[in-house]
Amino acid sequence: MKGVSSRYLRAEYTDRINRIGTGSVFWSPSYFAGSCGGAPLSIIKDYIDNQKRPS
Repeated sequence: MKGVSSRYLRAEYTDRINRIGTGSVFWSPSYFAGSCGGAPLSIIKDYIDNQKRPS
């Protein structure tokens, strides 16, 4: 997922990324694993939909 999104973002926002100067690495080498404790998908979707978005 990181590789695909990195390629997409670099292609879409080349000028901005070059100004930031991220070099050859876009994402950190870390990863995330999470659990929702068996909650129904509708509850998880509602939770995600109601998160604050960056402005």
